[in-house]
Amino acid sequence: MAGTVLVGVDGSETAQKAARRAASIAQGLGVGLAVVTAHATGNTEVVRIGNDTWVMDDAEQALKLAEHSAERLRQDFPGLDITAVASKGKPQEALVEEAERAGAQMIVVGNVGMKGLGRVLGSVASSVAHNAPCDVLIVKTS
Repeated sequence: MAGTVLVGVDGSETAQKAARRAASIAQGLGVGLAVVTAHATGNTEVVRIGNDTWVMDDAEQALKLAEHSAERLRQDFPGLDITAVASKGKPQEALVEEAERAGAQMIVVGNVGMKGLGRVLGSVASSVAHNAPCDVLIVKTS
């Protein structure tokens, strides 16, 4: 079956729960999994303290977060092709745009923010479900 499964992560355990479900689905479908983390800007900042210098880059930090999540999944799903992706934009926009770019057949997101006031104001899951170019699975993570 063509396509890939895409999952959004933000470093939280609830997102990792959705990622595990996405990995299981991708494995069952015989397709790859893309673990996506959004970053708001393309900023790079240089911080100097004494003789030490650090370069902090939003995209690099987002990719590290996605790679950390992907590595955890690789331990439990060793045969699955898992890639880590950092995408610029708000999480819901980044997921939809990455799904379009990759020709994804499914986006998996957690249900965080779909209760109470978040449900009224909107959530990442709701926005993705309304704008995705493919199927969307909203995993009960909370």
